[in-house]
Amino acid sequence: MLDNLLIRARTLPSEPPQRRGATTLGPEHDRFAVLKAVFGAVPWLQFGLGIVVILTAALVPWGVSKVLAAMDQQILAIDVNGTLVGENQVGLERHLGAWVGGSYFATDLEEIKASLEQRPWVESAAVKREWPNRLTVNIREKKPLAYWSDGRLVSRTGELFSPPNPQVAGALPLLSGPDERVRDVIAMARALSDQLVGHGLGFSGLNLEQRGAWTLRLSNGIDVVLGRDQVEQRFERFMTVYQARLSSRADEVSRVDARYTNGVAVQWKAVTAASTPKT
Repeated sequence: MLDNLLIRARTLPSEPPQRRGATTLGPEHDRFAVLKAVFGAVPWLQFGLGIVVILTAALVPWGVSKVLAAMDQQILAIDVNGTLVGENQVGLERHLGAWVGGSYFATDLEEIKASLEQRPWVESAAVKREWPNRLTVNIREKKPLAYWSDGRLVSRTGELFSPPNPQVAGALPLLSGPDERVRDVIAMARALSDQLVGHGLGFSGLNLEQRGAWTLRLSNGIDVVLGRDQVEQRFERFMTVYQARLSSRADEVSRVDARYTNGVAVQWKAVTAASTPKT
């Protein structure tokens, strides 16, 4: 047994003596581990692309402005297109002359458009550049529907406008009424005109009084008083009486008052008045 103990004792490795106060250190730390971790965490490709994008965004406008400045020329002519009735070609060209000689690129096209649309006859204007030194203007004029009582014109869109030459609109009906009710007058005029055409009569004008009463004028000169209420029914009553009793003597009639319940009152051009019952 003693031999066995001696053998086992010999197989155990002896530990080297340690100096007092000393400690055992592990593997040496990598001095660059922190830097490696930082560089590994940063997406350098994306970062580089971001820098390129920022530089490009800053330099492109500068480069474009330099190129445009080198290519810029003076505007030599402005062409006007459009069917002109009220507007004058020479007058428009004179108006646009203020922009001839200006910068092709720097000229504000919206300013030209707004300036043209201030002219009485112009409904809309479109302005575009034509390389290398011209502008093109397309004009759309207002389409007059009727004359207004004070000499202005009424456009088909219901706008009242005052051109210096309203007479170029030619023969048109005469409408009148409060300015704020111009669209109501147009709507009633269209409705009555369509019905008159169906009966072979012409529409000449329509008046709306401040208190709301309507008076219609036919193309043969007869005034028809329709009043404020039941305008459609009164108009139909007038048409019934007119076709039955008055059409053959239309040139003798001056005025017809259709505000009566069972008939109309006729004022003759000979100043005599007669009441014609409804038939």
